[in-house]
Amino acid sequence: MAAVAGEPEVIRDKAAMRAWSRRQRAEGKTVVLVPTMGFLHEGHLSLVSAAAAVPGPVAVVVSIYVNPSQFAPSEDLATYPSDLAGDLRKLASTGAVHAVFNPPDLYYRGAAVSGRPAEAPGGAAASSCLEAGGDGHETWIRVERLEKGLCGASRPVFFRGVATVVAKLFNVVEPDVAMFGKKDYQQWRLICRMVRDLDFAVEILGSEIVREADGLAMSSRNVRLSPEEREKALSISRSLVNARTAALNNSNSASEHIKDQIVQTLTEAGGRVDYVEIVEQESLVPVEMIDRPVVICVAAWFGKVRLIDNIEIHMQS
Repeated sequence: MAAVAGEPEVIRDKAAMRAWSRRQRAEGKTVVLVPTMGFLHEGHLSLVSAAAAVPGPVAVVVSIYVNPSQFAPSEDLATYPSDLAGDLRKLASTGAVHAVFNPPDLYYRGAAVSGRPAEAPGGAAASSCLEAGGDGHETWIRVERLEKGLCGASRPVFFRGVATVVAKLFNVVEPDVAMFGKKDYQQWRLICRMVRDLDFAVEILGSEIVREADGLAMSSRNVRLSPEEREKALSISRSLVNARTAALNNSNSASEHIKDQIVQTLTEAGGRVDYVEIVEQESLVPVEMIDRPVVICVAAWFGKVRLIDNIEIHMQS
């Protein structure tokens, strides 16, 4: 794709975003969305590169929106890092981003709407659902089975919020393709399932995990780790690599044995384990033996920071 001239256009209004995408499509371009919550790092920029590499003329949109509905009251919404100006500079430096969608709020908060009734065809007065006042947002999307395990076990509202906001972004941006990082493995699979089940005309592409030079999976939360905590957190990626090596060297490895080794490694490093699970790659159903393509998923706390990571194992069934 040819480099984008100048800085990407920043769009904050939903109707303006939808109109922008429709203009791009009318010009024969494929609209590619990269959804983010901002505070961008090289992992996000790798998604931008992958978006720009989609075949044919493309129009790349990056959304920056910290979604409040995926945070429980006890979680870190208020402290989630933000740097919009820095994000815009990073996106401009890629030369690949055409527009940034940065809405002030994607949820209806119940403000009353005044004005005369909409006119129906033929001049008859009609009620418009789009202009209705009343209560705030109350419609949620659940991907009932895939949301239950892994991160969903300890964060019961998380995937409801993720599925709903992604659906809203799809309805506003109207992309042809959307890019998701595989570090959030359950999220990627859940969005694929939602798109399939609700017939969204969006192709979902998963991008491989981007890591720091020492192996730590890139995350916006990494900046909240102290130097000592960050060093201890390297036990996550190291334990995953060791687990994959052990599984590939021993056919029909027992999942519980591999999981116990990972838990021991993380605990000895000072981590507090949320979960270690070995599941099938598409269904996310736990397996007893590593005798098919699986993914090992880990969530652990180091200090006050919860980190997730995973590694795929492509065993032949």
